[in-house]
Amino acid sequence: MALLLEADRPWHAERLTMLDERVRTRLDDLSRWLAYRDWLEEAFSAADVVMVTVLRRLGGSGFLEEQPTIASYVARGETRPAFKRAFEAQRAVFAAAEA
Repeated sequence: MALLLEADRPWHAERLTMLDERVRTRLDDLSRWLAYRDWLEEAFSAADVVMVTVLRRLGGSGFLEEQPTIASYVARGETRPAFKRAFEAQRAVFAAAEA
């Protein structure tokens, strides 16, 4: 979104740099947290479903490719039956809205 909105503003490039740094900082923090555990808490939970959903939006940005620990976390999360059910339920809501 930041690439599209307000691109004509003189401060746009500076803002993108700031946002890029903030995203990298947050991902570094998350990577350190996940370095010695598979999930955010002791076991896979709704928090992981939400986090994996959010992190998937970074696909193609290069951020996940720079963070192998997080990329592995996302891949593990995507294979979980609970994640698949939640994803399909969300897709059904959007499909119904478009019908």
